[in-house]
Amino acid sequence: MKILKPVIAILIGYALLKYGIPLIGSKMHPGTWPVVPTSVMKMYMFFVVAAFLLIFTRSEEGYNDIIGPIADIYANPSKKVAMMALSVIVGGVGAFVAYQYVKPTFEPPVELRSIHPAPPSTVKAFNKSFSLQTLKNPYRVEDKAELEKNTLEGGVVFFKNCFFCHGDRLLGKGPFAAGFNPLPANFVDVGTIAQLTESFVFWRISTGGPGLPSEGAPWISAMPVWHTLLSEEEVWKAILFLYDYTGHHPRVTSEGGEE
Repeated sequence: MKILKPVIAILIGYALLKYGIPLIGSKMHPGTWPVVPTSVMKMYMFFVVAAFLLIFTRSEEGYNDIIGPIADIYANPSKKVAMMALSVIVGGVGAFVAYQYVKPTFEPPVELRSIHPAPPSTVKAFNKSFSLQTLKNPYRVEDKAELEKNTLEGGVVFFKNCFFCHGDRLLGKGPFAAGFNPLPANFVDVGTIAQLTESFVFWRISTGGPGLPSEGAPWISAMPVWHTLLSEEEVWKAILFLYDYTGHHPRVTSEGGEE
C-alpha cells in the first residue's frame, strides 16, 4: 500500500530525532549521551508529520494515494464494518492519549530540602585538605580575558556533567530532574548560590550528598561526589560559570574568604 510510504518516513524521522541526535552528541562529547526532552520531541514530531504529509500529498495522484483509501472507507456503504472499526481505533487512541494527560498520579509529596547545611571548617577532597574560611577560587582572576576563558571552560564542564539534573537554564529542571525528590537545586533562585561563598559551593559540589554533615540528618541529596569524577580545576571553573550565568555574585565573608 502506498500509504505505508509516509508512515515509514515518519517512523524514520522519529528514530533520527530520538536516537540520531543523541548519537551525534555522544560523538561530539565523548562520555555523554544527550537526551532530547519529551516536549521538544513532540514539537519536532508535529513538524515531521506535517512535512511528510505535505510532501506525499503535493500532487493529486499522491493525495489520492494517501487520502483515497481512507475516504473510500467512509464513503463506501459496503465497507460499513471497516468504517466502524477504524472509528473505534482512532477514537480509542485519542482517548488513551487524553487520559495520559489527565490521569491522577500517586507520586510521593515533594520533600523540603535544607539548602544551606552548616559547613565544616575543613574539607578533604582531591587528596588535599582545604580550610573553608580562607579558601578562594584561584580561577577568579583580575584579567578579564582570562576570567572569561575560565568561565567558558566552566560552562563546558557544567553541560557535560551537571546539565542533566540542573537543566540548561540552571532552574533545577534538567531532563533527569523528575526522577529526584526533592528536585535538584535551582541556582537562579536568590535563596541558593546567591547566599553562599564560593568555598561553600566548592565543598558541596566536591563532596556531594555523602559529604553532608551528620548533624541535622537525614539529609536528602543525590549530588554525586564530584571530586572523584572531576578535577579541582573543573569544579572551580564550573562555579565561575554558575555565578556568571545566573548573574549572582558570591557572598563575601568577613574573613575575606571571597572577593
